[in-house]
Amino acid sequence: MAGRIRASDVEEVKRRTNLGDLVGDYVTLKNAGIDSMKGLCPFHDERSPSFHVRPALGYYHCFGCGESGDAFTFLQRMDHLTFAESVERLAARIHYTLTYEEGGYAREEGPNRARLLAANQAAAAFYVAQLASEEGAAGRAFLEQRGFDPAAAELFGVGYAPRGWNSLTDHLKAQGYTPAELAQAGLVSEGQRGVYDRFRGRVVWPIRDTSGQTLGFGARKLYDDDNGPKYLNTPESPVYHKSQVLYGLDQAKRAISRGKRAVIVEGYTDVMACHLAGIDTAVATCGTAFGKDHISILRRIMGDDSAAEVIFTFDPDEAGQKAALRAFSEEKRFTAQTYVAVAPEGFDPCDLRLHRGDEAVRELFTRKQPLFEFALRQAVSRFDLNSVEGRVNALRAAAPIVAEIKDPSLRPGYARELARMLGVELGEVQHAVRTAERTPQAARPEPPEPQRQGGHAPAPAQPTVRLSMLRNTPTTRLERDALMAMLQLGDSVGIDLMQQAVTAQVNEPNLRAVRDAIAAALPAIGTPAWLDQVVAATPESHRGLVRELAVVPMPERRAEHLGAYAKDVIVSLLDRDLVGLKQELLARMQRIGDSSDASSRRLQEQLVALEAARRGLREE
Repeated sequence: MAGRIRASDVEEVKRRTNLGDLVGDYVTLKNAGIDSMKGLCPFHDERSPSFHVRPALGYYHCFGCGESGDAFTFLQRMDHLTFAESVERLAARIHYTLTYEEGGYAREEGPNRARLLAANQAAAAFYVAQLASEEGAAGRAFLEQRGFDPAAAELFGVGYAPRGWNSLTDHLKAQGYTPAELAQAGLVSEGQRGVYDRFRGRVVWPIRDTSGQTLGFGARKLYDDDNGPKYLNTPESPVYHKSQVLYGLDQAKRAISRGKRAVIVEGYTDVMACHLAGIDTAVATCGTAFGKDHISILRRIMGDDSAAEVIFTFDPDEAGQKAALRAFSEEKRFTAQTYVAVAPEGFDPCDLRLHRGDEAVRELFTRKQPLFEFALRQAVSRFDLNSVEGRVNALRAAAPIVAEIKDPSLRPGYARELARMLGVELGEVQHAVRTAERTPQAARPEPPEPQRQGGHAPAPAQPTVRLSMLRNTPTTRLERDALMAMLQLGDSVGIDLMQQAVTAQVNEPNLRAVRDAIAAALPAIGTPAWLDQVVAATPESHRGLVRELAVVPMPERRAEHLGAYAKDVIVSLLDRDLVGLKQELLARMQRIGDSSDASSRRLQEQLVALEAARRGLREE
């Protein structure tokens, strides 16, 4: 294992990365002043741009939803990467070689991870090319029969694996990949005579991570003489773990993040059909049941928003019903509301689009019903309600489902509904539900906050201070503008003036907290960590205010005058202190009255020194 990325490398990558260019790959940005750009926020829906980017400062902030951070944070949020992955992605973007603290060498991500990813990418390109070949006509015909034209195949990177035993193997070996690497990537199988292509005579879908890197493949057989399973996936590998990937998430992640809605379907063609019909939040599992790892992935993208929605689609057959009940058993892990949508006449989304059109696919998800309601009806339907034994067993099966409903205000209503379905007294159902609630095996919703030690209740969260909450007075405006200059242009202002500025009187309490944080972080001025240090030194309730002050456009619109403006507004803040002190000294002299008094002469000397200090500020 390689060590941590060297801190100096992290700072250098951050310094060299143009945040405007990076964000511009995801968001359309327009100029909003000197070193200021803005666009529609990628983290929430909005009609008017409130997302500001400051490339020179290396920072962004949304005045609508409060999201803010640097280049690393942006990639982590957009592509759902770890911090180390975001550093490595940006380093690759600027062609910067990272070193690591333990041994100082470029890190190998696991066993030849980069080589395995590159091999998968090369295989994906090979399969796409083969789909256009003469033999690939069988694959094209299959796609056409399912309602997918060449543009749809290209959009999803669908390809074709030739029937030969070594077509892909020979192609990748010619590119320098070894049989061991191909086997490790899951692209080939190993026999007594060596390796041979794992996928042969099949339509192939690339399975990608959220950043678009190909991790593995799913393949459907086309020929009757193929004795393999209908669908065949890449086996577990150092880069592919089927329980930790969702097909189509690379294309759906932004829509899921913005709309707080995810649609879970059962197959690759269902994902394609949904996206082409306008349901761009559709994803599918890859040869495994939907489980807790998939839930974790979606929660990272949607956030723990109780208004978010997860909609499952299942076939109406027995296997689909079992899948729905398995999903319900994990439902408590979601903060989001969960639903199920079942298409009429047993159609899956792909069949529905093929036979009824895009509008029918969209309508399918408007007819969704709560997942616990679906699970309740499925549980009851397994028993003969015409017999006493059947009703008793149905109640035993259904009562825990009512007890597991996350919203306790819904339980009484569904208890009445269950009593009606079974034809039994409400009191009997209520007793069974209470018993299920007390049963340790009954699934319970996870608490929204981790339990704290000591048994103390968490302290109430402090209200978040925003720039719009400040008073609009001349005094507050001067203090606000001076702090903006200190945060955004402190390096060009100079350390000497900054050291004086952090001692200036600030009357607005919220801005005073920002001034104190700037003073604490002053040693980091001029480094890529400057703003992060200020934020870290600020109380949690005021960090949003710091981020807003750091990105809001400066009043000065001419770039050549920006440095002079920053110094002038900071000097004005300091001068206000000196003017106040001068007035106090003059008042004290007036109270003494006698100009020949020793105390009066000392005050006169202080006034002379004060005027010299004021002139010195203006002359710097």
